Amino acid sequence: MDVRLTSEQQQLRDAAAKLADDLGPGSVADLDDGVRAARLEKAVDATGFRTLRSDGASGVEVAIVAEEFARGLVDVPFLAPVLADDLKHRLGRDTAAAAEDPESVDLTGALAGVVESPAELAELTEDDAGRWRALALTVTCADLVGAARGTHALACEYAKMREQYGATIGSYQAVGHLLAESLALIEGSISVSRHAAWAVDELSPQEAIEAARIAKIYCARAALTVCETSIQVHGGIGNTWECLAHIYLRRVLAATETWPVKLEELTIGLS
Repeated sequence: MDVRLTSEQQQLRDAAAKLADDLGPGSVADLDDGVRAARLEKAVDATGFRTLRSDGASGVEVAIVAEEFARGLVDVPFLAPVLADDLKHRLGRDTAAAAEDPESVDLTGALAGVVESPAELAELTEDDAGRWRALALTVTCADLVGAARGTHALACEYAKMREQYGATIGSYQAVGHLLAESLALIEGSISVSRHAAWAVDELSPQEAIEAARIAKIYCARAALTVCETSIQVHGGIGNTWECLAHIYLRRVLAATETWPVKLEELTIGLS
């Protein structure tokens, strides 16, 4: 596996990142801005990001977009439409999944509504169904990684500007260590989630599902720690409604409970 992104994948990442930065919520108040949300919905729909799989995109490329959307707290549906598109492509026709309530996977806007596997999976071959499940797990891993990156960046920016005792809090070793530990967790999450995304198309369905399950457990635990650290670095303001840190935490909790994985589901030996 070559972990480096191709030039086309870098361009895809940059396009997704720009859309998230331009139209994603920059504050908690922005979540209630219907005009912004409508512009974001129109932009996401126009880009074709939701039909990546039927357009020939790899699991890695879908994960790249999911990660950047989570980093920027993109609060319009992406996971359900892209998975419905993959299922439709495998079946060769429209599916009920395409009409699924998209709000159930607006991971910024709601904790409710864990996405269920669509009934049409029973019509697929065992291999196709396995790859769809691997992709479903993988995109939630990417969402976790993106949210962890977003809340870590938020904490770093706050540490650069918040002053106590005549110095920015980021200059204090204790805060610096917390942020460095979070970065290490993020880097590990990127590696394991990128491998899972690659495995969707390159390994057997069973191996792809196993890679995705391992990634989901690691990324969920790491992202939760990074979110908690971000709130800790923010101090008292981190526990207020106005701070975006809790929005990232909510997204991580939602992604964790979407196709949840238990340790006993893993077939590898754990010591």
